[in-house]
Amino acid sequence: MPDETLLAFDYGTQFIGIAVGNTLTAHARPLEVLGNTSRDARFARIDALIKEWQPGRLVVGLSLNVDGEEQPMTAHCRKFANQLKGRFGLPVVLVDERGTSLAAQSEMGGSRRGKRVDAVAAAIILQSYFDEPPTDITPESPPDTPHA
Repeated sequence: MPDETLLAFDYGTQFIGIAVGNTLTAHARPLEVLGNTSRDARFARIDALIKEWQPGRLVVGLSLNVDGEEQPMTAHCRKFANQLKGRFGLPVVLVDERGTSLAAQSEMGGSRRGKRVDAVAAAIILQSYFDEPPTDITPESPPDTPHA
């Protein structure tokens, strides 16, 4: 993998966790939590982060049921990924995010401890992308092929 910075997103209807990482170090770290209050505010902040970090690609957690089936939130994640791709022209990869919120809560001592858990969940999503070499999964890909 070439040296590349990536931004990852744990999309939620109230908050979006954001993490950053680099393929050279293959390490992800929580960056911030963005309130998902309005489309304009959301994309203005993401635009600023993209200008600051200059990522080569974006990673979005794909919300699935425990059995891997789609759920109502899956469509929201796909829509968000498509919006990112359309607005910023960067490659977008969907990553199976099952269990990341629980893992983030566990990592933070078992509680949500405010909104920061969403950024930790985004870092776990990005770390899973680094840990398992992905096949690029675009937002339009069939639901049964997300990167695990």
